[in-house]
Parts: sequence; structure tokens; C-alpha cells
Amino acid sequence: MKDFFNSKTFRYIVYGFLLVAVLLAIFSVGVRIGFRKAEFSYRFSANYERNFGGRPGGGMMNLFRDEFTGGHGTVGKIIKIALPQIVVSGPGEVEKIVIVGDDTQVRRFRDLIKPTDLKEGETAVVIGVPNADGLIEAKLIRVLPPLPGNASTTNKK
Repeated sequence: MKDFFNSKTFRYIVYGFLLVAVLLAIFSVGVRIGFRKAEFSYRFSANYERNFGGRPGGGMMNLFRDEFTGGHGTVGKIIKIALPQIVVSGPGEVEKIVIVGDDTQVRRFRDLIKPTDLKEGETAVVIGVPNADGLIEAKLIRVLPPLPGNASTTNKK
């Protein structure tokens, strides 16, 4: 029995079990990430009318055509500020409500600014965490300079 535990066959069996365990752990992480993304999209659509006051012309049928909505942030134009919430119109004109908390860092270029310094029409990148109501709890909001050829933004320092 002692010879078996010291043999190459036993080592290969142990390495095989370790490899299977690592592969299962990686698969499990992928499933959790996919579940979180799907859960955010579901909650976003379930709360859309409450968050945005309804959508003219047809509800949620055409909102998620090809992919899930990203829940961990957005990039777009700030269209409404009612702190502690702001509304950002992102890609595809999808509006997302962002919650600005006490721990949210707000930056214009490299400068740290207050949430009250944000202005409607500015372009911003929001990085955060989705909550159970389909809103984004911002950890970082970075105000960008006006995009080239986009005269409608009012980013000024």
C-alpha cells in the first residue's frame, strides 16, 4: 500500500482530481457571472416603467435584442440630475439611473469634484454595482471632455 501512495500512478490520479476541481471552480465562476448579468437585465426590465415612467410605443419588447444590458456602468450624456440620482443616456439611447452615494468618487479629468458640480449635458463614464432594483450604485463617475463633433455637450471646467 505504501508503494502505491509513492507511485507515479497515484500522483497522476491526484493531479487529475486537482485539475477537475480547478476546472469546476472556473466553470462555477463563469456561471455566477452569467447569472448576475442575466439577473440585472431581468430586474432592469422588470423595473423599467417604475424607473423611467414608461416607454412610449411598446414596453420592453425591443430593448434587449441581441445582448444583455451591462449592469456595472455606462457611458453617455447626463440628461437629468436629481441627487442622489442622475440619469445617463447611454449607447442606443438607453437611459440608466445612477445612484450617487457618499462613497462615490466624482472626477473631472484628474480633479476630484463634488456631485453637485455635475451638469446636465456633460458626458460621463460611470462604474458601479447593480442593485436589486435595476439601478447602478456608482463607485466612480468620471466627467469627460466634449466628444469631437458633439456640440450639444456643455463640459466646461
